[in-house]
Amino acid sequence: MTGAAQMLTVRVPLAVRKPRGGRKLMIAPGGTTNRGPSAADTTLVKALARAFRWRRMLEAGRYGTIDELAAAEKINSSYVSRLLRLTLLAPKIVEAILDGRQHPGMTLPGLMERLMAEWTEQLQAFSEKRVG
Repeated sequence: MTGAAQMLTVRVPLAVRKPRGGRKLMIAPGGTTNRGPSAADTTLVKALARAFRWRRMLEAGRYGTIDELAAAEKINSSYVSRLLRLTLLAPKIVEAILDGRQHPGMTLPGLMERLMAEWTEQLQAFSEKRVG
């Protein structure tokens, strides 16, 4: 560049959304986002950690029933049962959640509402939500 400075303008169409927790998420064309390694949904990650911890406690015999576990954790047994279902998620879905690659619409209440037992069915149901 010689003489006067030249200006270059680049326009990228973006959509800015606030999925949860007040964090803004930029969605670029093609569905790519600004999510980095710290962009994992902490609510989902904590719920998964709790569910797998509780399952280990039950399998190890620390608690004989879900009711005993719920009483020890001072949580409703119905909630414990619904959260334990998360341990039945396909490994690819769990990985996507931990990596922050799950669809912004994937929420804890949505996952707890109903969950298919077969991993292939789960992957098909969430395939439109970029879990692969």
